[in-house]
Amino acid sequence: MIDLHVHSNHSDGTLSPEDLVTLATQSGLSSFALTDHDTVSGIAKAKEAARSADAAITVIAGTEISAAYKNRDIHVLGLFIDETDSVLLQALEDAVHARELRNKQMAERFRTLGIPLTLEELRRINPDTVITRAHFAKYLIEHGHVKNSEDAFKRYLNYDAPCFVPREYMQPEQAISLILQAGGIPVLAHPLLYKLPPAELETLIKRLKDAGLAGLEVYYSSNTGFDEQISYSLANRFDLLMTGGTDFHGANKPNLYLGTGRNHNLNIPESLLKPLYRYLEEHKR
Repeated sequence: MIDLHVHSNHSDGTLSPEDLVTLATQSGLSSFALTDHDTVSGIAKAKEAARSADAAITVIAGTEISAAYKNRDIHVLGLFIDETDSVLLQALEDAVHARELRNKQMAERFRTLGIPLTLEELRRINPDTVITRAHFAKYLIEHGHVKNSEDAFKRYLNYDAPCFVPREYMQPEQAISLILQAGGIPVLAHPLLYKLPPAELETLIKRLKDAGLAGLEVYYSSNTGFDEQISYSLANRFDLLMTGGTDFHGANKPNLYLGTGRNHNLNIPESLLKPLYRYLEEHKR
């Protein structure tokens, strides 16, 4: 089994890249993709941990890029990227700077509500990490302002909450171009999570396909009912590669397990890799 959507503490996960390698090995995975938000900073550590431990596991270099779509954000996974690509690194650095500006504005809003939260304090307790709303939620929980993450988002951090600040995102076509530039496979993450009407989702997928989108995340932890069949059908209709991932974040997403998803309800077969490797071979730079 494999997992092609995993986060470390280099973005909003709670486990280090090294600990993810250990857990993935213990979980019996043959491969996992480290896909931190708008950063590739943990990939070298994960690969080195796998080499040092002589682990029978492959670490796939990836990232998850946030992009703009109709006043909301959608996420494009880049799998099998060259994490040293200078164009990609510069764009991700710019994205982090935009996120930092937004985080500073959000911290200011908390202080106007009497919550003494500063971006400097978040950076101090979360070093070498891309600060996200999950880190704000963690701070609120640890300082007794809310009971849990759900409460934090509902009261302060959701789109309609008082401390939410929208950030400037790149267009999805740019995210796809960056991933292709870095020799990777661009994949639309969790397509049904955006709650778009079916016709609009199909329009979006066609738009991204025309821009070079190569895959769709068909197997995903939040799938229920016929979600997997719907995603499978969309991938077939638009001739897209199928991928799958848990979106593992460690303790930030309780009851969601590496490799097996929410309450162990997900199994992502290694056989998905064969078409991905074929794509890479056919699209060598």
